[in-house]
Amino acid sequence: MSTTALVSPADVEEFGRELDKIRDEVIASLGDRDAQYIRGVIATQRKLELGGRVLLCASWLPPAWVAGTAALATAKILENMEIGHNVLHGQWDWMRDPKIHSTTWEWDTASPAAQWKHSHNFVHHTWTNVLGKDRDIGYSLLRVSPEQRWHPIYLLQPIYNVLLALVFEYGIALYDLEVERIPAGDKSLKETWTQLRGIAGKVRRQIVKDYLAFPLLAGPGFVPALLGDLTANLARNVWAHTIIFCGHFPEGAEVFTEEQLEGETRGEWYVRQLLGSCNIDGGRLLHLMSGNLSHQIEHHLFPDMPSNRYAEIAPRIRALCERFGLPYTSGSLARQTGSVYKRILRLAFPGPRHQHTEPAEPPAPDLQAVI
Repeated sequence: MSTTALVSPADVEEFGRELDKIRDEVIASLGDRDAQYIRGVIATQRKLELGGRVLLCASWLPPAWVAGTAALATAKILENMEIGHNVLHGQWDWMRDPKIHSTTWEWDTASPAAQWKHSHNFVHHTWTNVLGKDRDIGYSLLRVSPEQRWHPIYLLQPIYNVLLALVFEYGIALYDLEVERIPAGDKSLKETWTQLRGIAGKVRRQIVKDYLAFPLLAGPGFVPALLGDLTANLARNVWAHTIIFCGHFPEGAEVFTEEQLEGETRGEWYVRQLLGSCNIDGGRLLHLMSGNLSHQIEHHLFPDMPSNRYAEIAPRIRALCERFGLPYTSGSLARQTGSVYKRILRLAFPGPRHQHTEPAEPPAPDLQAVI
């Protein structure tokens, strides 16, 4: 039985009204403190990147290589998670700063901002955990819910999930192409080719920057500098994969059918966002390095709210859940990571299946979307 069946419609709508109040309070209070926060994070990220690049110019010295690689990896994680992801959600558009705006920001990853905003902000955040609508359920590659029909290809998913983590930025970029829509005539080859050229352009610039230009500045340290850049990118990919998977696929995350969305109210939308998301417990450093996606519940309830406010409202959200008898799924990073990998391993094999939530004609796994 779905959790929503245990809560009365009146309580669901009251839950929604309480969340609207929280949102209105926070939005009305945005000001200099918040602007200083994001500008401070951006300044710190740029200093870390500059420091990492300088240290890698002396990367033939082991201490310089370790420090430079660590600084660069940290800078890349901050740029993708706390800055890029959240700026592209429009969290800082209220500042009306053209340099920190969702319409002008381009981030350091293989996905062009415009393509990612469509697949993530619109598709994923609208149809969160709706089987057949939210393509982020397993990224068309993994079986992460028993509601997905099993296929023999899933037997290998513990292996290709690890490979996906290593090349996560490229997997997401190709996944966003939605190539499975081409055979059905829902997407033209011309549109796909245009998007692919956008991805290729970003990948080319990243390769030139990280694997040619900056390593060349290291002179005789070209090879260790190149390896430092490669390590930083791999660390960023694995970290992003871990945080995103821990926010969406641990035990406790629920999946919904399209039928359950018929006549969905504002309160029901809030409940679906809550039940389809999971938090990661931790301190300020974890929250910062995760882009505050450790507060995945709060992010899905209020995706355009500045991320620095999630920790502030989290206790109020948890209290509301207790008041209305709704689950608030949260756990340590180790626990959530273990839960995700355990689920991926278990669901690599047939069963269990929930017949009441399975689509009549579920699509076969679309591996070409991410490989």
